[in-house]
Amino acid sequence: MTKETTYTEDNIRSLDWKEHIRMRPGMYIGKLGDGSAPDDGIYILIKEVLDNSIDEFVMGAGKTIDISIKSDQVTIRDYGRGIPLGKVVDVVSKMNTGGKYDSKAFKKSVGLNGVGTKAVNALSSYFKVQSIRDNKSKIAEFNQGILINDAPEEESSLRKGTKVSFTPDQDIFSHYKFRNEYIEKMIKNYVYLNIGLTILFNGKKFKSENGLKDLLEENIAEESKLFPIIHLMEEDIEIALTYSKSQYSEEFHSFVNGQHTTQGGTHQNAYRESIVKTIRDFFGKNYEASDIRKSIVTAISIKVMEPVFESQTKTKLGSTEMGGGLPTVRTFINDFVKRRLDNYLHRNPQTAEKIQRRILQAEKERKELSGIRKIARERAKKASLHNKKLRDCRVHLNEMKKDNRLDSSLFITEGDSASGSITKSRNVNTQAVFSLKGKPLNSYGLSKKIVYENEEFNLLQSALNIEDGIENLRYNNVVIATDADVDGMHIRLLLITFFLQFFPEVIKEGHLYILETPLFRVRDKKETFYCYTEEEKKNAIQKLRGKPEMTRFKGLGEISPDEFVHFIGKNIRLDPVMMDKETSIDQLLEFYMGKNTPDRQKFIINNLKVELDLLEEN
Repeated sequence: MTKETTYTEDNIRSLDWKEHIRMRPGMYIGKLGDGSAPDDGIYILIKEVLDNSIDEFVMGAGKTIDISIKSDQVTIRDYGRGIPLGKVVDVVSKMNTGGKYDSKAFKKSVGLNGVGTKAVNALSSYFKVQSIRDNKSKIAEFNQGILINDAPEEESSLRKGTKVSFTPDQDIFSHYKFRNEYIEKMIKNYVYLNIGLTILFNGKKFKSENGLKDLLEENIAEESKLFPIIHLMEEDIEIALTYSKSQYSEEFHSFVNGQHTTQGGTHQNAYRESIVKTIRDFFGKNYEASDIRKSIVTAISIKVMEPVFESQTKTKLGSTEMGGGLPTVRTFINDFVKRRLDNYLHRNPQTAEKIQRRILQAEKERKELSGIRKIARERAKKASLHNKKLRDCRVHLNEMKKDNRLDSSLFITEGDSASGSITKSRNVNTQAVFSLKGKPLNSYGLSKKIVYENEEFNLLQSALNIEDGIENLRYNNVVIATDADVDGMHIRLLLITFFLQFFPEVIKEGHLYILETPLFRVRDKKETFYCYTEEEKKNAIQKLRGKPEMTRFKGLGEISPDEFVHFIGKNIRLDPVMMDKETSIDQLLEFYMGKNTPDRQKFIINNLKVELDLLEEN
């Protein structure tokens, strides 16, 4: 007989603001993570504070922002107007308090709900805010959102503005590590969208003179551009556009009020439509939309009155209205692109001719591949039905909300034993496993036709759902899980080559990772340590003293499912695969899979920031 659960007044409790944020951090900052992904919580904390400083710049107050990170403590100092001194404590610790509720003070602000700094405060083991204005200074300090120092106002000769320092709480963000590459990318986006703004990060200066044009210059190598970047802008809208010679899929960067909307939204959908319509009308041809957008590299930024985002982290715009008496978002963008891009193409017939040739080439390739693609899709469907390659997770099997994709991962592994260990120990709700059959083909220099003709590549593409680009990528994290030996390293290189050759956006957008697994297990009767380096092994031996048992893991298959659960669960260690700003994909592939040169290892390590220390043995 089942015992009945009581439900009385004792079951009802009210959480204060900081308790609620700490208990449900995902509602305020998205996923937590450890800093290995660009959308992990520690970067959202930086963004939430930085957004306030950016809004000050937008309102004409303060042209410089200083950011520093020392011993995991982040400090952000602006030279804006400063928080009104009597409200310093309330602004960072009292819900529904903030200047952005007054639309006169912040007309086109990033953070409209005033929750951001309060979330940072609650999720930090230490939080300090200082406001300087009217030759006075006010400081308040907190521990996990609890006020520990409410200092009186003092006379001050410092420049006006706001200074916030915080240390993310280890109880919330365990084993986190700040990666400068992600922070610098965030900062670059801020300066691209705010011409005239200077941001100093640990002394390094970031400033943009050409807005979104600079963003595209950063994202596409000079030799890969089909034509010089088209850069068009008016008061509330800016676009930059070119095509890539070496890229297969479309690449869109979209922003609203300075916020990078990584999941797109109404503005990005409207922009994609408007490009297709304008080019069709210009050439008087009903070209396929996919042929028009194939290989496009472009960015759009718009400013909206009181935007509505689909989450607190503001990664997807839900607004349909521009506000301020302007037409809808869709109409506004369509009118701008139709007028300005059409004019540009008429005045630059050589660029128009290159675009048309690119579209016709895309059309030819699509038709040549259509028969192969149909057969390949059927093959992938059959393989999926028989569950031969992909062991999916419930996020997709149950057709849960698309937003759950942000929590999902696909482990790509090789061999039955390794695949079996991961499959048995994974979180079936969010973690899927794709099993390779031996080493994948070296795809260097091959055409996309091989993706459909090669069973492994075809099924992997199908599992990821990236045939037509990464907009509908089924897993936020694509994790290469191979043995830490020469063969495992070679498989990593072959898989990274596949993504670089055909789907570089998976890397560019921060979705590809290498799974770190321990090299050693050191234990005695009481404690067990899993060590990822020789140094960790030495420290473990010292801690246990005596003669502890030591095991060297030669492959993933040697790690039992009971142990593997520790390495792909809460304490998972992922090493992101990242491309340097000036890296040409063609050049990178030549070094990767072309002839060996003395510079090969150094080049790979410098351009793909992932540890390839075993390459010397290869």
